[in-house]
Amino acid sequence: MTSPSSGPASEHDLTAEGSLVAVTAKSNRSKADQNPARWLSPLADACCTYAADWTATKLRWQLTADRAETGALHQLAQGCGQQDVEYVPAGQNTDGA
Repeated sequence: MTSPSSGPASEHDLTAEGSLVAVTAKSNRSKADQNPARWLSPLADACCTYAADWTATKLRWQLTADRAETGALHQLAQGCGQQDVEYVPAGQNTDGA
């Protein structure tokens, strides 16, 4: 296990709503560190939320996405209707202060 001081801050971000989602151990093991091009939730109704949270985290931390990941997100978004992607750039207060 890593301590909060090791690794990039984006790995330990608990301030954004979609950063930490409770899942079963089996689901966590199957996903591991795979991006949406390699893993999607087996629950169809969770895929749009997952894609929005994934995209928000990428935007929040100004992280890049490879071509396969971007393609998978675009394809997934086509079936999501009006799913909003909300984020606050890392380092900015969310309380308006």
